Amino acid sequence: MPLLRRARVVAVSAVLLASGSTVAAAATSALPDQYVAPIANCVQPGPTLRYLVVFEEGTSQPLAEAEIAASCGTSTVYYPQIAVAVATSPDPTFGKRMGADRAYSAQAEAISKKTGAVVKKKVDETELGKASRTGAVDRTVEQWDMDLIKAAEAHAITNGSRDVVVGVLDSGIDPTHPDLVGALDPGLSAGCSATGKADTAVEAWSPTTSAHGTHVAGTIAAADDGRGTTGVAPGVRIASVKVVDNDGYIYPEYAVCGFMWAAVHGMTITNNSYFIDPWVFTCQNQVGQKVVYEAVRRAVDYSSSRGVLTVAAAGNGGMDLSKPGRDSQSPTNAPPEDVKPRPVDNTCLVLPAQLRSVVAVSAVGADKVKAGYSSYGLGTVDLTAPGGDRKQEPAHSDDGCVLSTVPAGYDYSCGTSMAAPHVSGVAALLASTHPEATAPQLTRMLNAQSETLPCPADYDLNGTGAQDAYCTGYSEYNGFYGHGLVDALAAVTK
Repeated sequence: MPLLRRARVVAVSAVLLASGSTVAAAATSALPDQYVAPIANCVQPGPTLRYLVVFEEGTSQPLAEAEIAASCGTSTVYYPQIAVAVATSPDPTFGKRMGADRAYSAQAEAISKKTGAVVKKKVDETELGKASRTGAVDRTVEQWDMDLIKAAEAHAITNGSRDVVVGVLDSGIDPTHPDLVGALDPGLSAGCSATGKADTAVEAWSPTTSAHGTHVAGTIAAADDGRGTTGVAPGVRIASVKVVDNDGYIYPEYAVCGFMWAAVHGMTITNNSYFIDPWVFTCQNQVGQKVVYEAVRRAVDYSSSRGVLTVAAAGNGGMDLSKPGRDSQSPTNAPPEDVKPRPVDNTCLVLPAQLRSVVAVSAVGADKVKAGYSSYGLGTVDLTAPGGDRKQEPAHSDDGCVLSTVPAGYDYSCGTSMAAPHVSGVAALLASTHPEATAPQLTRMLNAQSETLPCPADYDLNGTGAQDAYCTGYSEYNGFYGHGLVDALAAVTK
């Protein structure tokens, strides 16, 4: 431990010990008996902000909490497995006291510099769908997406195993939807989007302002009961892990909480149909953003080490993630006129999709051609799946988007958010068929069993005659489709 930090930690312990803190006493017992003047003069002008704090790996909980307290903060939760904490503080100097390379408030980025209030996130319309349409009739004929991945043929063999659990890290799952009640496991569900700490109350993991999570959940595991829609793996269990707040943000502390919850509770797969705010591209070498990158990386790596397969959407920006060039959408809370495009390079990643060990998913429409909105990139996209595209009209539906469950009914929606749960569902069938398989083994099987999709000969996004995206690679592995289109039938027969 560097000398300056060591002195500060000792000071932390001294300050809290004087106030009678048992946490400080535990921390002090492990430290040299050398004290310096304690940090004082905390100010409270507000607002109280949340911070993600990264410590040296191996830091004990008492020591981490003591250091946070001495920097004028309060620890909300600490994950000793990855040495990452969520803390709050009304003191604007908290981040500087902890160190800009160790503490960062994504929440602060979402507070408008013009109004002083949190700006509601503008969600891409491809993820919103249209007005809800209810009804208990069988609507599987409209599920062209399931036909594309041979889901019905797979169900003739198996619907999947109840031993397999898919954590849906999203905006919450409707616990009363008739197509989902049989699959949803309330005992494994939790909300992370209020404080960054898991809350198991039903209202904490139920949807409030967004149908997104319920739609994703239906694609994975909606019941095969002759009513409504049917998911890719209707026989497995799902857990609602809410990581989207009521303003539409997925702050990094929410995602870290979700990954850790899934890891500790033994889930098989997590589906992540989002990118982490407030930056579309999180740069490893930029102040603040490097804290986000390191914390999320540690959480995903820990989850993977516990056997959890992480599946994530590539994003709807239509960008080549292997050559990002410029980021014109960050911070995600800023009005378009206030966004100043910044150069980004290969050290800047869309999280969690571009992390090592994560299966990144692009989207295709009914014609098995990359959807115009779908991001792509050689070496970044692993697989593709149906996400929908209104320019690619399916045979048995009046909408080119994906039909699935939403609170109070069913709805169409397009996006890589819709593609990712198809991959998670196929992975769940694989895990059911191969219960001994590790997360890396499931990834290799997904890749090997996918349907090869070569680069299209002439890709025209807008019908203008000009190419708007360039597919590089070869038939078996390319920037649009990765290893190819997932195959549910292969997952249960090979």
